[in-house]
Order: sequence, then structure tokens, then C-alpha cells
Amino acid sequence: MTGEHRATPPRHDPPRHVVVMGVSGAGKTTVARGISDLTGLTFAEADEFHSEANVARMRSGVPLDDDARWPWLRALADWMASRDAEGVSTVLACSALKRSYREVLREGPPTVDFLHLDGTAEIIRERMSQRAGHYMPASLLDSQLAILERFGPGEPGLVLDLALPPAALVSTAVDRLGLLRRDVLAT
Repeated sequence: MTGEHRATPPRHDPPRHVVVMGVSGAGKTTVARGISDLTGLTFAEADEFHSEANVARMRSGVPLDDDARWPWLRALADWMASRDAEGVSTVLACSALKRSYREVLREGPPTVDFLHLDGTAEIIRERMSQRAGHYMPASLLDSQLAILERFGPGEPGLVLDLALPPAALVSTAVDRLGLLRRDVLAT
């Protein structure tokens, strides 16, 4: 799997699994990589688990439907469960827009922490306009916003304002999720 980045992690007993979620352009990958760098959690980009058909569909500006998403979500849950069985903690950048999608991801490892990067459509559109090389066109943002289900009653999760600088988002997420930092364990 090409999207996986394994660092030398501090030991999290039991393993921890974090999904950094939100619509395209919210900064999921930047924040998830930052969490990985700070904590040693193994990083993966959910977009790299999509089938070629899904990628082609999105490239052409056609939003994915649930039938296209279920196998992808199961593959992500399986990936986290496999890492959990190895004793490896993970951080995954994944849209996870609906509660039902998050439920599928929760079927993988014993526990998953969700971090929702939330903010205004204007900020996200601005970020998407500056992004190069991503197959998800800005035109699909409206379809993602239309299906986004924020955390509902009884659904645990941490929400951070994506308007904060990436370093602040990473540091706040690590602290509020109670993740171990590499530098703390080195002492």
C-alpha cells in the first residue's frame, strides 16, 4: 500500500486509531501527517484505497454514491484492524462524511477516535483553488457538503475549526486526544 507511512512510533498500549475527517480541502492529509510526525502513528491516505473506477469517476466530476463507497470503507476498516492486530497505532485521512460511514470504520479496530476538521465553505473553496495535483475537483465540494453529517447525539468525536493554522490543529488534536508525543517518550 503506497499511502502508508510508518514512523518509529512510541508504544500506545492498546494501539490507537485516529480518523481525521471532513470534506475535501479541509486539510485532512496535512493534519493527519502532522499527527503522524508528532506521535509516530502510522499514516495512511484513504484516497489511495479507492478503486481505479472510483478515482476515474471523481476525476470526471461525478460524486461517488454509497454503493461505490462501501467496499472502500470496508478496506479502510480492515487496514486499521490489521494494524491493530500488529500492535500498530494509526492515523487515517478520510472524509468519513456520514455517520453510517463512520460506523463501518468503527467495525475495524476495537476503538477509533474521529477528528472532524470543520469550517466554512468559503475557506475550503479557497484552499481547493490553491491545491494542485488532486483528482477531486472543487466542483464536487457542494456534493460533499450536502451529505456531510456532523457528529450526532451519542456519537463521540472531536471537532476543530479548520481555520486554525495546521500546526495548531495538530498540537490541539494530539493534546485533546491524549496521544503520546515521540519527544515525551524519548526522555
